[in-house]
Amino acid sequence: MTPVELSFSDFLIAASSLLIASALSVRLSLRMHAPLVVAALRMIAQLVLVGIALRYVIAASRAPVTLSVAALMIAAAVREVHSRQKHHFSGWRRYGLGGLPVAVSAVFITGLALTTALRQDEWLAPQHAIPLIGIILGTVLNSTSLALNTMLDKIHRERRAIEAQLLLGADRRTALREISSAAAHNGLIPVINQMAGAGIITMPGIMTGQILAGMDPLAAARYQILLMLLLAGAGALSVVIATRLCIASVTDHRHRLRLGRVAQD
Repeated sequence: MTPVELSFSDFLIAASSLLIASALSVRLSLRMHAPLVVAALRMIAQLVLVGIALRYVIAASRAPVTLSVAALMIAAAVREVHSRQKHHFSGWRRYGLGGLPVAVSAVFITGLALTTALRQDEWLAPQHAIPLIGIILGTVLNSTSLALNTMLDKIHRERRAIEAQLLLGADRRTALREISSAAAHNGLIPVINQMAGAGIITMPGIMTGQILAGMDPLAAARYQILLMLLLAGAGALSVVIATRLCIASVTDHRHRLRLGRVAQD
């Protein structure tokens, strides 16, 4: 079975649902048509540009080029984590708090997959490394940003209760244990939902694409299972690192709450 070649009319048909939704938004004064259209146009432009760029990157097939592209993707993800926070730190913590969990978990899980489970001899080949780190970064970005946003918001709202525990002799990890647990749970909700609903409620994107490309459905399912296990591991690792760093950043070595380091947008 050969892959289906998509024509311009196919894209117009796919976009018709968006046009119908936008028309209903205008008619019902929902004000969602503009964000939908802008997001769709942005998505199209980004994916076309990425497709063009990857043609050259894969044709070059050089490790320095692959590493440079991966570094740019990680930098963009770090910026997104920071931009999604209602509360943010000043100084180096502003980017370091989200940057370290994103970079460590994405690089570690991608390297683990390429050098073990996927058994790629040329593990820095762009056609293997770039798509894998891209999809892992998406999960890591969501998990880290959700966990940090939840944790910092709860710390601000429950400041007095936390300070009371610290005054009574609790160390900073004990005083922030419930908050960090809630933040970790919130950060992993998308990953857990994705795994729980895979196959029964939803057909995951990678598996769908491989089946449409002609791969045996069972083989596609095995690849999807492998990928989702990797994504779950990456999300969990990023959340653990992010919550630990947040505790260390919002307190000092004398177990005092230091909210002066955090600003609010």
